[in-house]
Amino acid sequence: MREFFHSVRFKILVALMAVLLGMMIYSVTTGGYASANFFERILEPVQSLSAGVSEKVSTSLDMLINAEKYYNENKQLKSQLGELYNDIIDYDRLLEENAELRVMLELKEEYSDYSFSPPASVIARTTNDPYASFTVDQGSDCGITPGDPVVTKNGIVGVCYDVSPATCKVRTLFSPKTAVGVYTVRTKVEGIAEGGYDLAKDGKIRMSYISKEADIIPGDVVVTSGSTNYPAGQLIGVVETVAMETSGLSKYAVLIPAEDPRTLTGVFVITGYTLDEVTAVKTGQEIPENTDDNGVAGDASVTNNNDEKVDEP
Repeated sequence: MREFFHSVRFKILVALMAVLLGMMIYSVTTGGYASANFFERILEPVQSLSAGVSEKVSTSLDMLINAEKYYNENKQLKSQLGELYNDIIDYDRLLEENAELRVMLELKEEYSDYSFSPPASVIARTTNDPYASFTVDQGSDCGITPGDPVVTKNGIVGVCYDVSPATCKVRTLFSPKTAVGVYTVRTKVEGIAEGGYDLAKDGKIRMSYISKEADIIPGDVVVTSGSTNYPAGQLIGVVETVAMETSGLSKYAVLIPAEDPRTLTGVFVITGYTLDEVTAVKTGQEIPENTDDNGVAGDASVTNNNDEKVDEP
């Protein structure tokens, strides 16, 4: 027995009893709050761990028991989400179609003598073409023929040159084979707007055959002159710079087009018209002459030879 009282275990037991006794005395003197708070702090990590384990076990059991229910609900939600996405896509498409139809109505009201194709969307762009030609989803089934002008609400884009029943290719103003009679709004200076390789790289076109005495300056607005293939007053672009030709006999101007064909997504095609002589000469198309009964040539009228395929850009 004496050895027990001198052992380490006895000393530890006495120490624990002393601690407990002290806590009991302190608890009595403070009303018991300190003791409770002390044990709560000691047991808090254990309680948190227990709660976390309990929640995970409960969640796992719930997933196992209700797995089929959750699967069906998830499948239904995915189906509803897909329908919602389709509704959004259809709504956006309707908004776009309504906008296009409004533009067409405005064009028809302004140019009642011309007929228009349905709105045409750009479906492909010609690879490695420096003149940015492209293909749209309307063709001869809608009355489109080679040489028909292509426009937007902002102005001229180019002409059709290769037409199939359901599609057509568009040669833009960047191409040297596209020529348009134009004039400046401010001073009515006339010229021919046409494209070129060097200018096309910068997204610009050239106004040529300008009289050297003409009053034309940067900032002048350039529109179509009303030749038979383009309605008068259609915006072509704005003058960026003016310079003298190397011959010294005339001027030329560099224009920034109103429409950049490289970024267009939709256009309209004006159908049923006769090419003007300047454009016909530039594009290499036929210019027949009218003759009377004596074989005398009358006024030249320019027609579009649909039997001959127009060269590609």
